[in-house]
Amino acid sequence: MANYLKKLIVKPDSKIRLKHFDPGYHGKHESRESALPEIQENLQKMEQLQYLMYAENKHSLLIVLQGLDAAGKDGVVRHVLTGMNPSGCIASNFKQPTARELGHDFLWRVHPHAPAKGSVAIFNRSHYEDVLVARVHNLVPEKVWSKRYDQINYFERLIATENNTTILKFFLHISKVEQLERFKKRLDDPARQWKISDSDYKERDYWKDYIEAFEDVLSKTSTERAPWFIIPANHKWFRDLAISQVITRAMEEMNMQLPKPTVNLAAIRRDYHQAADAEISP
Repeated sequence: MANYLKKLIVKPDSKIRLKHFDPGYHGKHESRESALPEIQENLQKMEQLQYLMYAENKHSLLIVLQGLDAAGKDGVVRHVLTGMNPSGCIASNFKQPTARELGHDFLWRVHPHAPAKGSVAIFNRSHYEDVLVARVHNLVPEKVWSKRYDQINYFERLIATENNTTILKFFLHISKVEQLERFKKRLDDPARQWKISDSDYKERDYWKDYIEAFEDVLSKTSTERAPWFIIPANHKWFRDLAISQVITRAMEEMNMQLPKPTVNLAAIRRDYHQAADAEISP
């Protein structure tokens, strides 16, 4: 079995060129049917590991999803992260900042959504929008956004060290041809036509600029504490397989344990359960 935790990781200080990564890669599997048993096994493990995380209350997990339009961020939340118990997992979506948010530093709106110990947070789009969209569309000067890579690294190091947060960042890598095909499927499906907007198509004019921006993000902000993974995402089922495996293996590496009981189990058994059994026995 391939180890995607190692195979797809962006090593710190790597110089990334996305043209060297095949968005159509699918490993040994040729179809979703072939990959499904492995995906389901990962989801079951994920559920068990999240239970351990909640019970132990020492670790937390932050999952960051980024990608071009139609790359499948919502699909990951819907299909992969169903393996998470909603009571301990919160998804946040960072879209265009409000006027109030713009009155603060760019990380001000993000920090309150970082996961508490024992919980999982999913950022479906994230603080990286401020070095992606903000850069591509010149929303702030280069002298501003160019400093944000270091500021993001400091922020992620803070929550990793202060709150024992494991950070996994996934770039969903699709081709320009695949993106247009997905847009067409939305166009042809009445149930998904509501998703279509002019901006989806207009943003394709900035494809090269976005690729360059993502390459800098991957090169400058993949660290030992908060690594990026380049996920080939032309095949949705392989995307689900790779991400579910990476999350599962990363959680296994936390070596979490159920905490010991804080009460006298023998006394509770004697005073309540054995007493109750005695009362109902003939």
